[in-house]
Amino acid sequence: MDEALKFRALGFIGLGAMGKPMVIHLANKLPPESRIYVFDVVAQVVDDLCAQFPGRVLKGSSARDIAQKVETIITMVPEGSHVRSVYLDPQNGVCSIDISNKLLVDCSTIDTATSLAVKDHISRNFPTASFYDSPVSGGVVGAVKGTIAFFLGCAESDPNVKRLTYLASLMGKQVIPCGGPSLGLAAKLSNNYLSGIIAIACSEAMDMGMRSGLDPRTLAKVYAAGTAQNTICDRFNPVPHVYPEAPSSGGYKEGFKVQLMRKDFSLAVDMAKRVGSKNVLGEIGLATYDGASKDPRCRDLDSRVVYRYLGGQEDWQKKTNGS
Repeated sequence: MDEALKFRALGFIGLGAMGKPMVIHLANKLPPESRIYVFDVVAQVVDDLCAQFPGRVLKGSSARDIAQKVETIITMVPEGSHVRSVYLDPQNGVCSIDISNKLLVDCSTIDTATSLAVKDHISRNFPTASFYDSPVSGGVVGAVKGTIAFFLGCAESDPNVKRLTYLASLMGKQVIPCGGPSLGLAAKLSNNYLSGIIAIACSEAMDMGMRSGLDPRTLAKVYAAGTAQNTICDRFNPVPHVYPEAPSSGGYKEGFKVQLMRKDFSLAVDMAKRVGSKNVLGEIGLATYDGASKDPRCRDLDSRVVYRYLGGQEDWQKKTNGS
């Protein structure tokens, strides 16, 4: 194996619903001599991972501590403010030490302005360090299965593409260089805007068909066979028990939280305004996710719970005698 691809000392900051399974894939697939240093504000999840991979996954006390121990750092945190804190906090941030020559990959989905601010700070102060935005898509199910896609904020000609692609391939299936700094995020926000709109449209379409007397499983087959085919309906169907592995089939308890969809959707709407894009569905979609994220029946559940928020029938199997 190419020496540059061995990643002997790797850091991972942010062990939430996406980060934790990503670390598990790294622990299972990196060369035996590699060590992964992890940190999260929730100490229990750190301890659990270290116990799961003794001697392989090691505990860090802060982002600064991680940076002191490793050559490459991956971050996966919820919001732009967390990214700023992880990298720029003067006492405990990654950049509070000399990070020259380190490879830094932020997989968080945040606003492009924050990502560029962090990159600019690193470029000014540590010109030999490399910082990339690399948000992911595929949800918690994809993170667990190792099928997520990475959207790299760099060109295909970037000298680190080979290393970044190999590292991402240990955690996911597809790596797409998007052109330059912050463009991975621009691609991700555009993707989540579309995904969010499709989830609302799928919920509405399924509901109207079911109220007309159609079995939702039949509807799903119709959409898959026709021009309405989409991943949300195929693998994340908002109607429970249409697709067994969809979060909806487990009470919406696993998946991409509706509050996070509301956050990403809002960032996408803001980005559209900033670049002068006319989005006729943007404000309506944002209002829908804002309402769902505040609804006690929906909060903290997978974003496809928008089907519930819109009044969709969840116990349809009882009316078809469980057939």
